[in-house]
Amino acid sequence: MKKRPVTTTTHELGPLMTELRGLIQSARHAVATTVNTLQVMTNFEIGRRIVEHEQQGAERAEYGKELLKELSARLSEEFGKGFSLTNLKLMRQFFVEYQNRIGQSGTDQFPLKQIGQKATDQLQITQKPSGQLSSSQFLQTRVFTLSWSHYVLLLTIKNSGERSFYEIEATNEGWSIPELKRQVASCLYERLALSKDKESVRQLADKGQIIVTAADILKEPYVLEFLGLDEKAGYSESDLESAIIDQLERFLLELGKGYLFEARQKRFTFDEDHFFVDLVFYNRLLRCYVIIDLKLDKLSHQDLGQMQMYVNYFDRHVKTPDENPTIGILLCKRKKQTIVELTLPADANIHAREYDLYLPSKELLQQKLTEWVREQEVAYGIGDLL
Repeated sequence: MKKRPVTTTTHELGPLMTELRGLIQSARHAVATTVNTLQVMTNFEIGRRIVEHEQQGAERAEYGKELLKELSARLSEEFGKGFSLTNLKLMRQFFVEYQNRIGQSGTDQFPLKQIGQKATDQLQITQKPSGQLSSSQFLQTRVFTLSWSHYVLLLTIKNSGERSFYEIEATNEGWSIPELKRQVASCLYERLALSKDKESVRQLADKGQIIVTAADILKEPYVLEFLGLDEKAGYSESDLESAIIDQLERFLLELGKGYLFEARQKRFTFDEDHFFVDLVFYNRLLRCYVIIDLKLDKLSHQDLGQMQMYVNYFDRHVKTPDENPTIGILLCKRKKQTIVELTLPADANIHAREYDLYLPSKELLQQKLTEWVREQEVAYGIGDLL
């Protein structure tokens, strides 16, 4: 009797394919991370050698200018692209801006004489006062956590605290280059800082955005340039809501960390009356609902009272006992802070925030932030926050 050929069904291969897919993706990610880190460290060391060589010249400025031109020509001829005059200047700037980080890690040198076969074994980093780390050990320390393209963008930021904030956030949130560009262009650092109390400003530069309280998820203003409504005259609240839903992924990125979308025009009923909340989200980091009402014009005390009713309803009828109180955000074109302060109690979990349909002026926000910081320093007798 002939034996039937053994066949494997798609269902039987499912678990194996899942395992292999995860293995391959992890390996590719590890290779990409290693390559990125080696490129960043190589460029850092090129910058170091250039600076050290320049310091031996009698007339450093003129000498350095001619040095980079000659180096660019020779390196490009031997190694091809990647060693333009502009790139060499960036490598030098990169070392100047980040040299203290390497010093703090205990590494002193990063010789690159034998990159080639088995590079991760051959590459050595000499430590002070003695001893060596293999490149694989060094890579695990993750002195630099982003790609070279990320650092080229970060080098355009002059303020070291702001630069540190974006590096931390790009690392923690896995921002691509376009995402990082958008966050820098939308002045995320300044907008978050303006929403902080005096104790939290330094934390942005030291630790990035830490989500602990409702105040930690707020920005001023929210930037919605991606909705494309700035050129549309006379748009309605319905238009604004529909545009947000159409660009939900980008809106979630603008809202910040931990947000999950639940519903639009969420209806609830009591005393035979129907009410609708424009947008309902859940923040998994704060473990609470975040409800948003959209207003085109300036806020009124009626708007604030209505939001208080919405928040009360969610707290009493929707959230579970182990969840935190609901946060209400009134997103408006113009807010009147006096109306907000007079209408709401000091401990209300309701916040009025303005939105812009265009990227803000970085200079204007920096000016506002500087003025705010100076006021805090005078009022509380604290040292320099920025």
